[in-house]
Amino acid sequence: MAAAAAALAAADHPPAQPPAAGAAGPTARRDFYWLRSFLAGGIAGCCAKTTVAPLDRVKVLLQAHNHHYKHLGVFSTLCAVPQKEGYLGLYKGNGAMMIRIFPYGAIQFMAFEHYKTLITTKLGVSGHIHRLMAGSMAGMTAVICTYPLDMVRVRLAFQVKGEHTYTGIIHAFKTIYAKEGGFLGFYRGLMPTLLGMAPYAGVSFFTFGTLKSVGLSHAPTLLGRPSSDNPNVLVLKTHINLLCGGIAGAIAQTISYPFDVTRRRMQLGTVLPEFEKCLTMRETMKYVYGHHGIRKGLYRGLSLNYIRCIPSQAVAFTTYELMKQFFHLN
Repeated sequence: MAAAAAALAAADHPPAQPPAAGAAGPTARRDFYWLRSFLAGGIAGCCAKTTVAPLDRVKVLLQAHNHHYKHLGVFSTLCAVPQKEGYLGLYKGNGAMMIRIFPYGAIQFMAFEHYKTLITTKLGVSGHIHRLMAGSMAGMTAVICTYPLDMVRVRLAFQVKGEHTYTGIIHAFKTIYAKEGGFLGFYRGLMPTLLGMAPYAGVSFFTFGTLKSVGLSHAPTLLGRPSSDNPNVLVLKTHINLLCGGIAGAIAQTISYPFDVTRRRMQLGTVLPEFEKCLTMRETMKYVYGHHGIRKGLYRGLSLNYIRCIPSQAVAFTTYELMKQFFHLN
């Protein structure tokens, strides 16, 4: 879930609040800052996810062993989907993803800043550890708020042309609600998602934040540059952002990937023939391991996530840095 969104919040230089005039000035300025933060994170997340949407579709198909593509690898599936479903087939489910990723990125970014401040001031925890804790909490908060949208996105992405169970986003919401236990049906697989998100987001924040602070401390001229909206704030150069984000995403993804596979299978629910054998997280992981092993089961499609990591982080960081400067967040 969401490497790009995690990366957005990792740029953790708290912006200085400019002075405001008038009695209502501070409140208005503070509210406007949160709105700008919301927009910056949401826009960057959407751009990053759209860039790697074809890879996301292939990942869902491979993770859940769709019978049309289960014997194919990553690149073979990328070629086979356009042949069977047209090039737009690579973007199936992306509409639901955009509806989800905008609030997801925004919530995670704002929650990270809030939790980081809370942990530092209330618990007295500072240094790199507070990034690990705040990142994990922010990731879980964003997941809980947007999980139903991810559920619908996965169901739409798993469909193959000519075998549609859902005609669109609204129909998917109505069908899941009616046939899979009402509101709780939208939260199938939430537990492995949270268990996977905690280390994923936490390690992403920790790794990127550490690399960023060390880099800017030891080689500010080589690795950094002044922000265009505030010359007093030093930011990483774009290609350095890409490198740091890629390393952070790769490490975090490796740790949390088995939970991601488990989550996808639980989200697909009745769509899969082995549905009754995968009702709980433990049953699902046991089934995947027993039938497919570690490399072809719990870590199936991991190479695709590594391939997604670099372009996703590149777009996320580049767009977010532009948005931060555009909205004067530095």
